[in-house]
Amino acid sequence: MTSSTRLKLVLVTGSGRSGTSSVAGTLKRLGLHVPQPEVPADEANPRGYYEPLWVTEFHKDVLNPVPVRTIDTRPDAADIAIEAGSAPEVEERLRAWLDEQLDPALHEGQILVKDPRAFWILPVWTQVAAGLGADVVTLTMLRHPTEVVRSRDTAYLTEQTPKFRRQRETANVAAWVNAAHLTELATREQARAFVRYPDLIEDWRTAMTRAGEQLELTYSADLADRGHHEVDDFIDAKLNRSAISWDDLSVPAALRDLAERTWQAMNVLVEAPHDERAIAELGALREQYAEMFEHAEAMAMDATTARVTAGRREVRRNKEAELAEVRRELETLRAENAALRRSLPNRLVAKLRGR
Repeated sequence: MTSSTRLKLVLVTGSGRSGTSSVAGTLKRLGLHVPQPEVPADEANPRGYYEPLWVTEFHKDVLNPVPVRTIDTRPDAADIAIEAGSAPEVEERLRAWLDEQLDPALHEGQILVKDPRAFWILPVWTQVAAGLGADVVTLTMLRHPTEVVRSRDTAYLTEQTPKFRRQRETANVAAWVNAAHLTELATREQARAFVRYPDLIEDWRTAMTRAGEQLELTYSADLADRGHHEVDDFIDAKLNRSAISWDDLSVPAALRDLAERTWQAMNVLVEAPHDERAIAELGALREQYAEMFEHAEAMAMDATTARVTAGRREVRRNKEAELAEVRRELETLRAENAALRRSLPNRLVAKLRGR
């Protein structure tokens, strides 16, 4: 496979728990450079994240104040994120960091940046990279929404109540649908690849050969060689342990149907990343999701208003309690000051008053 003479920035994205860490770890072992330091491994991901620490903090600083979550159900979340990311100070901060990372002395011209939040502000990455002489290409991981939701449950919700977990199941499926639509829309102008998580786990050589050809990547190994490679020790078929069906989740039928149709359309892009029929189908599904979200938002309006009102009351009560505490402390200080003044000799009091 060939490689462009320009520097190449490979952004790995996809819904959280969809295998982004697995594919990023594979790409690193195939010779791509991950800017250091990386986010350290933990119990939720013991094999490592392969995320540049600077990038995760950068995305948090840009997206948290808005706020836009890593997985966000709102159809307009991308517009909100892009507006926040296009601020001059944000672009300048990214430019300063990326300029250092694109130094050819540090790598072979292929830089790997993995963060599921990257697609929220992809135009900012693309614009800044282009100004520095680098091309942005994207690799999006695809995993069935039921498996993503169950994996998130296992990683983050084991201590929550059954009711809360059911609510999160619906919200997480909706967020998966929204992320799929917005990622596909955001990456249309770039060279892009979509990799199914099961394909990566079952036969990583075939999956990465296809993605490498679509993105014109140069690997440090010939993947046609079936001899042992260190990726064989990294990729484990047992990783795909969240295989479940829709019957295992409590999700509204309409959302389940929309998610399944989105999954099927996204799968077409694995072989043909810019398939026109699939893109048109996804556009129609994105409109259906936006309408579904609007209806759900309307149905939950009273509950949302009640929570906001209760939250404001709680804030007011807390502030009133804090103010009362300050007043009590002030009265105590005044009493202590008065007692101290009475205990001082008259001569010392006169001296303090400057008489």
